[in-house]
Amino acid sequence: MTDEFERRHGFPPDANEVRPADHDDQAAARMLAQVSLAPADLVTFYDSIGDVIWEDVGNGYFGGRAGDVLLQLKEYGAVDVGADQKACGLVIGSNGGGLSYVAGPGGAVYRTRTASLDEPELDRVADDLRQFLELLEQVLTQLVATDEPGYL
Repeated sequence: MTDEFERRHGFPPDANEVRPADHDDQAAARMLAQVSLAPADLVTFYDSIGDVIWEDVGNGYFGGRAGDVLLQLKEYGAVDVGADQKACGLVIGSNGGGLSYVAGPGGAVYRTRTASLDEPELDRVADDLRQFLELLEQVLTQLVATDEPGYL
């Protein structure tokens, strides 16, 4: 993705990486496993992946670290994802446009319609984390092929 970036855009690329989990990330993943809201596949993901930073893909895509997910939960609480306001999820990332991605307790991933998490309006974007990651991959693949990112 970054091979031709500077030639195409006239400036060097920013950070674009998938960082492997370090010891602290893995410890945070174990703590996240104790949270009843955390889907098992999310905990497994965080045991291997520290974070995802794609600053130059569209407005950017950012998959927060397990420690960030825990801090968000501690400081702001869980995000209501159900129509009945009884289902709650965890903020797992964002895009550079101010929207957040939320993993529900059943594993589905949602995107907020606005930057606010107080009374979020959510759209379901994936049935589970695997599908969400596949959609992110499609956005990156489209960017490499056409220089235009998809939207997620």
